[in-house]
Amino acid sequence: MSDSSELLLAVDFAGTGIHPSSWRRDDSRAEELFTPHYWTDLVGAADRAGVDFAFLPDAFGVVSDATTVRGRLEAVGLAARLTAATTRIGLIPTATVTHTEPFHVAKAIQTIDHTTLGRAGWEVAVTPGVVELFGRKKEQDTASLWAEAHEAAEVAARLWDSWEDDAEIRDVATGRFIDRDKVHYIDFVGEYFSVKGSSIVPRSPQGQPLVAVTVTGDESLEFALQRADLVRIRAADVSAASELATRIRAAVGDRSVFILLDVDVLLGDDAASDLVQLEEWAGETYRSDTLVHTGTSESLIELLGDTKDVDGVTLRPLALPSTLRRLVENVLPVVRPEVAPATGTLRDRLGLSRPANRFAAAH
Repeated sequence: MSDSSELLLAVDFAGTGIHPSSWRRDDSRAEELFTPHYWTDLVGAADRAGVDFAFLPDAFGVVSDATTVRGRLEAVGLAARLTAATTRIGLIPTATVTHTEPFHVAKAIQTIDHTTLGRAGWEVAVTPGVVELFGRKKEQDTASLWAEAHEAAEVAARLWDSWEDDAEIRDVATGRFIDRDKVHYIDFVGEYFSVKGSSIVPRSPQGQPLVAVTVTGDESLEFALQRADLVRIRAADVSAASELATRIRAAVGDRSVFILLDVDVLLGDDAASDLVQLEEWAGETYRSDTLVHTGTSESLIELLGDTKDVDGVTLRPLALPSTLRRLVENVLPVVRPEVAPATGTLRDRLGLSRPANRFAAAH
């Protein structure tokens, strides 16, 4: 894609920004970080400006480095709060499956899909090295963590289908709220989970909320190829991103996936100096595993226009409040001059069909 107006646009809402020293800026709003207003203000502004997806990152464990924010709000709970503060943006919290029961994740994401009328997604992630926080499992290697993630995603998908679309009959005369023949046990037994089901939540507007994953290695790539609707990739430049996107499309075949390139962004009239200040506070050079753009709004617009062979970008602000303000005021009016009305689910807007219910087809 060479026309930036065609790109899907996402923002990664990570604390005060993904740079570990971003909280030290005068405009960081770090004192508001654990208040609802901080999040409703920023994500609400992105929503009104036409951003397609809000990724809400999360992981287990607190940060121990003295230069970083110690702690975060839990992403799924935060997404639930944002349902009433937004009207069109997709809310995609990270819910790590490590040490987490898929039943809890599935019903939480399904609930958000209901309360947003079809704007929910789930970014699947794993978190190594935190067994001391839970005390229930031994440490797992990366391959085992992602094998567990495959099972968790399968359990969630089956739970999302466990109520047929017309299972609620609300028959006042007989007192039957549901047709019990249309609410199904999933009877899943795997290496990591054994879940009978069904879900406690009726099938949601999308049928299956969108599943996202960030590709950081072979295991997460394999998960993306089999299960993800949104695939976040990282690459050093536009050319490398194009090559990786082409490989992914060839591997998934006819299955529809949307590939988003992560771009670390610091916008400002003197963004280079701003980055130097962040690096001085951190005591080290900022290094990223993806493309980094430090510059003006105009140069970011140019970069978006040069992005090819991906369906969109996920902008990861190094300093969130200041960069988001420039995105909303200077970038979005150019690349998204007309914001589509808030109609339809995320699947509708992406041109994805509502998945058939696997249990309904079986009888």
